[in-house]
Amino acid sequence: MNGTKRIISTVDGRKICILEAGQPDGIPVLVHHGTPDSRLLYKGWIEDAERRGIRLIGYDRSGYGSSTPHPGRSVSDAAEEVAAIAKELNITRLLVWGASGGGPHALACAALLPDLVAAVAAISSPAPYGAAGLDWFAGMGEDNIAEYSAALQGREPLQQFVEASGASLLKADPADILQTLHSLLCPEDAAVFTDEYGYFVLGRVREGIGTQMDGWIDDDLAFVKPWGFELSQIHIPVLIVQGGQDRMVPALQGQWLAEHIPGVEPWLLKEDGHLTLTARRIPDVHAWLLSKR
Repeated sequence: MNGTKRIISTVDGRKICILEAGQPDGIPVLVHHGTPDSRLLYKGWIEDAERRGIRLIGYDRSGYGSSTPHPGRSVSDAAEEVAAIAKELNITRLLVWGASGGGPHALACAALLPDLVAAVAAISSPAPYGAAGLDWFAGMGEDNIAEYSAALQGREPLQQFVEASGASLLKADPADILQTLHSLLCPEDAAVFTDEYGYFVLGRVREGIGTQMDGWIDDDLAFVKPWGFELSQIHIPVLIVQGGQDRMVPALQGQWLAEHIPGVEPWLLKEDGHLTLTARRIPDVHAWLLSKR
């Protein structure tokens, strides 16, 4: 495993598992992982962090990996987790990025922790469900439509969906994924699964859901209810990075976020998909974050 693992406690006694890599005394950058996913950090991100003097911090959101489940949590609860991590690590100023399902949680930090968080990047992030003027399902692959439709029906239907999908992911190899997730993978993303990044993605997912799937279920339920904050509360620098070919989180959602976050900087990358952004664009994201500290 690349980095140093440790367990910290929240004020209410829950456990949060974190992973630190890069420069131990560097500028802190915290990563919110996707859905489903885990704290594990890609070697390319770590190498870039070492070059730039970044202390890169990943963590298992509640219910993933080695972190205690927190049933009924909202997106906004991630800000409390980040505040607990920062306190434990004696961090007083922090940069944040989140990808895919980590995007809304990163935005929660932007809205709710302005004294701690200096800047946030949200990469291929969903927009709030039910947002005015947005067809939330437009352009989304069939598998994700089925998943979020189950979430809208409640915890039990979603749990059935997640357990079936999770069983497939836990035994899949990259070649299997091309078939299993065919509705979600644009050609650019399918190509990512043919190289080492595909093996990293699968390993990261297995770490997150191999022993419990509560985090995945609670993420999906949180995405389709009010997030617990308003985007209008954000007054720190925010970068929105969105791929035009994305079928997991369609480009319309990134465009909507770019239109509704005050002072946002949008990178709407027409030729990128979903996975290509974290496979190739994180060095650019790191550079942007460091420019805003």
